[in-house]
Amino acid sequence: MLGYAFMGKAHSNALRKIPYITWPPPLMPRLVAIAGRDEQAVTEAARRYGYERAVTDWHELVADESIGLFDNGGPNALHGEPTIAAAEAGKHVLCEKPLGRTADESHEIWRRVAAAGVKHLCGFNYRFVPAVRLARELIDAGELGEIRHFRGRYLQDWGEDPTLGTWRFDPAEAGSGALGDLAAHVVDLARFLVGEIASVSALVKTFVPGRKVDDAIEAAVEFADGAVGTIEATRLALGRRNAFQWEINGSKSSLYFDMERLNELQVFRADGDRTRGFTTVLVSEANHPFWEYWWPPGHIVGWGDTFVHEIHHLLRAIAEDGEVAPYGATFEDGYRAAEVCDAIVRSHERGKREEIGYRTV
Repeated sequence: MLGYAFMGKAHSNALRKIPYITWPPPLMPRLVAIAGRDEQAVTEAARRYGYERAVTDWHELVADESIGLFDNGGPNALHGEPTIAAAEAGKHVLCEKPLGRTADESHEIWRRVAAAGVKHLCGFNYRFVPAVRLARELIDAGELGEIRHFRGRYLQDWGEDPTLGTWRFDPAEAGSGALGDLAAHVVDLARFLVGEIASVSALVKTFVPGRKVDDAIEAAVEFADGAVGTIEATRLALGRRNAFQWEINGSKSSLYFDMERLNELQVFRADGDRTRGFTTVLVSEANHPFWEYWWPPGHIVGWGDTFVHEIHHLLRAIAEDGEVAPYGATFEDGYRAAEVCDAIVRSHERGKREEIGYRTV
């Protein structure tokens, strides 16, 4: 594990749960080592999370032949070099989003890791929310008919204080602000549920004086299949603690999701009683996605459990030599999300709609 703070904690928590929650696990995780720059902090994290040792140089993880999976939860600036080095050393890799700070960097990570022939997953964990997977299954089954609109927004309120000492406000470390941190999630979910994004028209805004990354983005998008949509993200929406909300409208049904109500999916069917509006589906039944591992019906799961589902998916792909796609986000998905994010910036800078071209490897 690279990184011991927010994502290091979330991923380590999931790795500890897999042996007994997802019984029998596809592979039994052994927590070998965790790396971080602060020796005292990473040593304490290793003790709390259950790693055998702590190191301050990630190169030691890459060189350790007993490690088979390299999990990169470090700052964005550390996504590229360590992940590539681990893959080229023969280790499977999980890298948190955004895959890179730019589309160019993301493409290089994808290209190098794909050439190494290892399994790779980009950490878009919201694909592994039971309600989101149920939405994907309904769409794949044709329940929505022709998809016409997507509306997605990710709103938080912690970014108002200009004195906050976090790498997320450093363009060299983060690459961008709300764009890479939050909008990238919306872009990935739009791609996951609706399809490829073909063009974008956007605004990018910084409100806090002296800040060098964006505080908010607004974008109108067109999908390759003709659907249209909007994408919005900010860390300045006072009162919104972690509100990732999206709606999809089709010719037969509509779906709505709010992450602050994580276990619910709102469903509207055109062939039903229109006067009743949306129906709330509590996605916690025995036949719902991922529920084979959890509790009796109605006993909800939490945000941290999405990482259990995500890492279990990757471990099964490793154990069975299966595919990470389409349900898991590969590094290609990470690159394509970055290409859309770059197009959002270009559209704002040029004041016009940007057509999006995607590269291959």
